[in-house]
Amino acid sequence: MRITRNFIAALVMMFVGQCSAFGQQQPTLTPTPSPEASKLTELPESVLNVELKSATGGEFKLSSYKGYVVLIHLWATWCGPCRLETPELVKLQRTFESPGLRVIELSTENPDASKSAVRDYMRIFGVKHQVGWVPKNVALTLMQSQGAIPQTFLIARDGRILKRFIGFSRDSTPALMKRATEEALKTNEQINQE
Repeated sequence: MRITRNFIAALVMMFVGQCSAFGQQQPTLTPTPSPEASKLTELPESVLNVELKSATGGEFKLSSYKGYVVLIHLWATWCGPCRLETPELVKLQRTFESPGLRVIELSTENPDASKSAVRDYMRIFGVKHQVGWVPKNVALTLMQSQGAIPQTFLIARDGRILKRFIGFSRDSTPALMKRATEEALKTNEQINQE
């Protein structure tokens, strides 16, 4: 009986808890859209111009997405909250692709060791947007001492970081992300019309 309770508790922590980017589980934190929590106000050139491996083959750069509103999602295949968040990102991409949203999911895992798992993940969740791997130095630059995943950054068309979401809550994160994305697209539409 004790083993069963411990097993169930471990499963709950895996799916509800927040994961460390490098393989350790952390206690649950409330996901917070917090641009002030990050010292970064925009993506640095070292992040924008690094060659990222794509899960579909080849490489890409974040600088290729200039002019779009971008959601950059740092995750891993073994992270329970990340698995809950991905379907929401798929919905956001489908809903807001036409007005200019691009979702990019970057796994924090080793690309050679996780290639098969990442491709399976894409198939299971019906991911059509860009998926790749983030080098450790780029992940550390973005995370700035907040090493837990998932982390999602909402980037304006001009490269400014508008929001940073750390963790995932089924109850609040999807609505917060949708609202922030709508606002980013609306703000940028107004700028483009002027």
